Amino acid sequence: MSDREWMAYDVVVVGGGPAGLSAAIRLKQLARDAGSEITICLLEKGAEIGAHILSGAVIDPRALEELFPQWREMDCPLAQGPVTDNRHWWLTARSKFAIPHALTPRWMHNEGTYTGSLGNLCRWLAAQAEELGVEIFPGFAAAEVLYHPDGSVKGVATGDMGIGRDGQRRPDYQPGMELHARYTLFAEGARGHLTRQVKQRYALEADCEPQVYGLGMKELWEIDPAKHRPGLVLHTQGWPLSDAYGGGFLYHQADHQVALGFVVGLGYRNPHLSPFDEFQRWKQHPEIRSFLEGGRRISYGARAINEGGWQAIPRLAFPGGALIGCAAGFVNVPRIKGTHTAMKSGMLAAESAFEALQDPQADSTLARYETRLRSSWIAQELQLVRNAEPLLARFGAVLGTLAAGIDMWMRTLGIGLPFTMRHHPDHAQLARKDAFPKIAYPKPDGVISFDRLSSVFLSSTNHEEDQPVHLKLADASVPIARNLPLFDEPAQRYCPAGVYEVLGQEEGLPRFQINAQNCLHCKTCDIKDPAQNITWVTPEGGGGPNYPNM
Repeated sequence: MSDREWMAYDVVVVGGGPAGLSAAIRLKQLARDAGSEITICLLEKGAEIGAHILSGAVIDPRALEELFPQWREMDCPLAQGPVTDNRHWWLTARSKFAIPHALTPRWMHNEGTYTGSLGNLCRWLAAQAEELGVEIFPGFAAAEVLYHPDGSVKGVATGDMGIGRDGQRRPDYQPGMELHARYTLFAEGARGHLTRQVKQRYALEADCEPQVYGLGMKELWEIDPAKHRPGLVLHTQGWPLSDAYGGGFLYHQADHQVALGFVVGLGYRNPHLSPFDEFQRWKQHPEIRSFLEGGRRISYGARAINEGGWQAIPRLAFPGGALIGCAAGFVNVPRIKGTHTAMKSGMLAAESAFEALQDPQADSTLARYETRLRSSWIAQELQLVRNAEPLLARFGAVLGTLAAGIDMWMRTLGIGLPFTMRHHPDHAQLARKDAFPKIAYPKPDGVISFDRLSSVFLSSTNHEEDQPVHLKLADASVPIARNLPLFDEPAQRYCPAGVYEVLGQEEGLPRFQINAQNCLHCKTCDIKDPAQNITWVTPEGGGGPNYPNM
């Protein structure tokens, strides 16, 4: 017999990002307009809404305008940052080449977009949701999916609090709470813990390509006001990457701040590659460094990004629930945008759930959501760019970019490659350590480039130390017995937070150490471990990073 209390709602939303908040808001708007009442609970594992939100971000306001047509007059923080200048550079080790706008389709030019903090946008959306009557519970992590006897989703349970590292209950133990609902919307973001479970249980990925990912790392800087160019957004390709695809961004935002970051596709082959160190090296490029000299780094974070595109979208609806936002993977990779598609997916799911809640005979599967989304502008937009990522992955940065550009231009004109390219799982791409030479990364100078631990400090990451480690090894012997001799244990390098270390090698007694308290919840280990031996599970609610303005 469970000792957990329970509460019942019409809809439970798991995740307080743009998709989950948009779904909750749209449901309440529809109920208000129809004169009906719908109860909605939204769970957010971060200490507050926005605490775990990280994005570049240049945002297309298309979905926001559908949700709140007057958003510019509603003190929305996004209105402070219209994009006025868009540049794209190809970098070599010491110089740059500007890519003319004429070579890219018009919809990639960032006209009418805005740059700012996605976390702050989510905080604003949360205020609108609460005003409409949505119950929001930050600091409560959904840790378990609940099922009815017929196999449909019943809701979720939050994690128990006060469990020690040894698995025993501490004196401050509090059991989790069950949240029951007719429909549960999973909006956990990329590589969500519960999303993985429902995908497997309902075979949602049986008819799609495997999802692939990039690792995005971001810093926020205050720079010299003389160097600040409000409204300028800059993207780069090329140096320093050679055996991987990806690139950098630098966005001039309000208050003399710039958001800059680097994305590395996780399908890379070289086990010696360190995405974090590539990011730090990129900042030392003369053209990038010139913006940062005399400035001050104020925040750091990292997050996995869906890059699989349209062919990696799973089946979205299942008995009692649905996937929305980055839990499903609606990111437009060439545009480097996913907020507008995430929000729209949440709104479409809300419209379908509202109709079903009004119909006592409605099926528990939100089939209308699936139909709506696959005939929406989300589908149209993602189908245009569906071959971009696999062309980059297959042919590399130079040839892949040219091929992707040609394909996107052809599709814009109503033609294109007569097929959709396939993906290969990121974890299966690593070559053995002897296939590539080791990379000698320069030491950080503490001015422009930094080490992992000082970076994690700026993320305000914190976990209760006396709790079970939330990074689970299926087989504790694999890191040393298999990954170390084959791949020089790549977790030491692909993790952007210094969570994983191999100690004792000099003494001939190597051991694998997990510094779980450093974890930024980026999910890279869950994705890239070549043995698929690491599983990220939800830690105690409120743990992890606490991003103030990311």
